[in-house]
Amino acid sequence: MAISIRDAVPADAATILRFITELAIYEKAEHEVEATVDLLTASLFGPGSISRAVICEVDGAPVGFAIWFYNYSTWQARKGLYLEDLYVTPEHRGSGAGKMLLKHLARIAIAEGCGRFEWSVLDWNEPAIRVYEAIGAEPLSEWTRYRLTGQELEALAAS
Repeated sequence: MAISIRDAVPADAATILRFITELAIYEKAEHEVEATVDLLTASLFGPGSISRAVICEVDGAPVGFAIWFYNYSTWQARKGLYLEDLYVTPEHRGSGAGKMLLKHLARIAIAEGCGRFEWSVLDWNEPAIRVYEAIGAEPLSEWTRYRLTGQELEALAAS
């Protein structure tokens, strides 16, 4: 079994959408997926895109993906790499594909001079947490993430 990682291209948008949907089902949030092939193509590969994506393949067949973007640390005065999503199909979990994706992104972070490599995980996702702890990642329990969407976002913007 040969695992490889390559940069995603516009022709991968449908595969990425399939993986996003599978991830949302796993996270019990399928109803929240608003992405379409056209939106993904524009947001990942269009002019001004701030996101990047890679595809993980086993013997040439897509089995996972990762999407990330650069954020910024004022304390470090350096950019960081923020992993938005990482997904490996159920039949390829435990194969090393997920760890390989994380290593690939860590190498990008180092090559790009990033001071941090960060991501979020649902507190009930024990399999992912075990992988993250096995590679030396530590949870940031002192931070609570907040989010505004939909009506609340619009209300704040209009106030």
